[in-house]
Amino acid sequence: MSDQTIKVLIAGVLLLHGLGHAGVVGALIANSRGISTGPFRPARSWLFPSLPAPAARTAASAFWVLSAIGFVAAAMSFWGILVPGDMWRQIAVVFAIVSGLGILLFWGTWPAFNMLAALGVNIAVLVTQLWLRWPPQAMFGK
Repeated sequence: MSDQTIKVLIAGVLLLHGLGHAGVVGALIANSRGISTGPFRPARSWLFPSLPAPAARTAASAFWVLSAIGFVAAAMSFWGILVPGDMWRQIAVVFAIVSGLGILLFWGTWPAFNMLAALGVNIAVLVTQLWLRWPPQAMFGK
């Protein structure tokens, strides 16, 4: 696979992951207004089951808004747009942790496939950046 293809795939995954978090924010807003969102249920935390619905929605929204902004920023940084290009790794790691914590705190609220896929991307970011240190800096000519 060419370096250019790898760059497009990495940036695409980061961007789509961020947009996916934004979609969950939309579902939370729709749920709060009584609009059915299919398999997306109102936010609730298994760790804090007595948390009132508005507080659970606010907490979940904070995780997803931050994650959406963070992953879009990581994708932009990856391409050197608005955010320095050498910051994408740190941004991606921080927001993989934020997203992972949100997923774990609100486990079971949203469709299993969505939660597992998002958790998988977060784990992939953490493994590739903290352990494998991939892709190598040389791939970017810096």
